[in-house]
Amino acid sequence: MDTAARLLRLLSLLQTRPQWDGAELAERLAVTPRTVRRDVTRLRSLGYPVEAEAGIGGGYRLGTGGHLPPLLLEDEEAVAVAVGLRVATTTTVSGVEEASISALTKLQQVLPARLRDRVAAIGAEISQLPQGELPTIDADVLATLAAACRHTEGLRFGYRSHDGTPSDRRVEPLQIVHTGRRWYLVARDRDRQAWRSFRVDRITAPERTGVRHRFDDPPDPIAFVAEGAGVAPWDIVARVRAQVDAETAQRVLPATEVIVSPIDATSCELRFGANDLGPLVFQTTRIPWPFEILDPPELRAAVHRIGQRLLDS
Repeated sequence: MDTAARLLRLLSLLQTRPQWDGAELAERLAVTPRTVRRDVTRLRSLGYPVEAEAGIGGGYRLGTGGHLPPLLLEDEEAVAVAVGLRVATTTTVSGVEEASISALTKLQQVLPARLRDRVAAIGAEISQLPQGELPTIDADVLATLAAACRHTEGLRFGYRSHDGTPSDRRVEPLQIVHTGRRWYLVARDRDRQAWRSFRVDRITAPERTGVRHRFDDPPDPIAFVAEGAGVAPWDIVARVRAQVDAETAQRVLPATEVIVSPIDATSCELRFGANDLGPLVFQTTRIPWPFEILDPPELRAAVHRIGQRLLDS
């Protein structure tokens, strides 16, 4: 193995684990520990921050900063990245589309012919249904929120409510949840001392405060968003007992439309909302298991009328 190929292999190994023992690297590269030390020096001269720690428990690790290391991918990894970039070209995150196209172009230029054919075949057979007018998310805003979640660091930002009322918020972020149509930030509002979900497209000028926080009993972010988006905004909430276990119901029913709560081993309660009975009747008739409408009585009567009309027809 020549020096250039060995340096690439060394970089690849350093990316796979937090830390490597010098003897392990030497064995993997089929060289001496002295050669590993020389290669580390070469990488440092090229701008890659390889850190070394002597003694028991020490070793080499790739530090932060410096140049972006070359990414070495297995065949399946390369195909997965290419397909993901193709999907990202139609995302609702602003600024990502052009970057995705640019990255996909670079990747396709270096893919072997056998992999280019696979990626092209997958792309030719993928179609995306129109999603309607979805709100656009600023990529920088999303990155700031994600970094604050990762580092459990406070945020402050401007927020616009559903009726357009502006406000300033100080929050302790927990997690970002993507429903497939919208992005939400789940966070504890410091001023209101309560958990809230914030539409990311309504957040402006987020700033990390540098103040760290710790949660004692945080909510399940996905369940919290599902509750807020699926039930809270609506005037009428339906409650239906379905003869199916909760785990099965959760796999079949969209979490953003139906809230599933277990009752016992063979049944669960489904809750879903709307501003009038029509959508609730439609949602109820889509339930694929035997069910009993618990509330509201008007929904029960409307479903009975629909059922009778179908029987008469």
